[in-house]
Amino acid sequence: MNTALVLLLAYTVAITAFGVWIGRRVRVPADFFVAGRRLSWPLVGATVLAANIGAGTTVGAAGLAYRDGISAWWWNGSVGLGTLVLALWAGPKLWAIATRKGHLTFGDFLEDRYSPAVRVLVAVLLAVGTLAILAGQLIAGAAVLEVVAGLPRWQGVAIGGVAMTLYFTAGGLLSSAWVNAVQLVVLIVGLLIALPLAWSSVGGAAAITAAPGVPASYWNPLYSAGAFSGWTMLILLGPGFVVSPGLVQKAYGAASIRALKIGIGVAGAGSLLFSFLPVLLGMAARVNHPDIASQNLVLPTVMMTELPVLIGALALAAVFSAEVSTCDAILFMLSTSASRDVYQRFMNPSASPDQVLRVARLAALAGGVLGVLLAVQLATIVDALRIFYSVLIATLFVPVVAALLSPRASSRDAITSIACGMLAMVAVYFGTDRAGWADPGLWGLAGSALGFGASWFVPRAGR
Repeated sequence: MNTALVLLLAYTVAITAFGVWIGRRVRVPADFFVAGRRLSWPLVGATVLAANIGAGTTVGAAGLAYRDGISAWWWNGSVGLGTLVLALWAGPKLWAIATRKGHLTFGDFLEDRYSPAVRVLVAVLLAVGTLAILAGQLIAGAAVLEVVAGLPRWQGVAIGGVAMTLYFTAGGLLSSAWVNAVQLVVLIVGLLIALPLAWSSVGGAAAITAAPGVPASYWNPLYSAGAFSGWTMLILLGPGFVVSPGLVQKAYGAASIRALKIGIGVAGAGSLLFSFLPVLLGMAARVNHPDIASQNLVLPTVMMTELPVLIGALALAAVFSAEVSTCDAILFMLSTSASRDVYQRFMNPSASPDQVLRVARLAALAGGVLGVLLAVQLATIVDALRIFYSVLIATLFVPVVAALLSPRASSRDAITSIACGMLAMVAVYFGTDRAGWADPGLWGLAGSALGFGASWFVPRAGR
């Protein structure tokens, strides 16, 4: 009997059932979208931290650490630093506006601050990027099942996709918050137990340094080979976590600004503390497994081979948990945007609460299916996440920061910024090999900033 597989499947069934059970309490859109704005700081912190710890920060970071060494810390470090900025600056401002004006989605803020055109433009562009990051989480979950049971990717993707779609569709943010709290405990306990055992098994830091093919830069925390490597990830990932619609939406669910600051602040600090666990596990894999073909398989491989069976199963359940918990945050962005920002705002303004809730659930279901199909096509987790973060920072970061800093920022400025950011991103994506500093997200951010600046300084009537 495959003990690890049995435990993983049992765990998946249990969290799915728990999420569906919590979902029985959801009756109106406000419960689905913002959990009735009654989440305490522990629940806010748990759901944000669980969303942060996903495919990139576990399987992706371990794979980068296997290749580059300790500098892969910057993946998780960038997440934590961006989340702290959300907790201490952007989040409280957005929460106060949302509470005062009754905003339920990030699109409500964009329309209120800019225009309906900005709202729908961002919603459409982010839908593409959101499906890509959803696919990335499912690829990571499938990698676990591939190592544990030899399942082909499509089967692993389908198992993870069914689990997260069922419980999120049932209860939205309310289900996510409670399921994420459980998943977070499993994740942290699993990896804390796994790390010392794995390091002891391979012989510690000395054995890692002496492993075949380990580069001289392996222990240099400031090493970088360009995009998605080392400290440069701070530029490419950090801004996305300041303005991520999924995290802002979770912030809207806080019962108060105090609950938001403490909860998301704890999540940011937790991301920083967690950051070394997958990195050190990925580095440990170099000792006994110097020829792993795919970076996606590094973390599952070290857990299956360097740990006792039951401990390895717990650690793998922790990783699988991380992927599922981030999936629901992504479905959250898709479903709320489709139902509130597109359907209710433009297609059926007189829609009843029941109709909006029904569309949100249908959008979550459709997003889950499309994410599964895309996950089967994309090669690696990094490929998938790169698309999402490139779109996110090229479209949202500059307009949102400008909106919070200055009342003079206009809809024209925002649209110009988004258009220039997307044009720059697409030009680099299709016109270069995307190696080193030729990163689409980096140039998208630069194009967005330049576009906003150009529009800002062009005279117009009334300014």
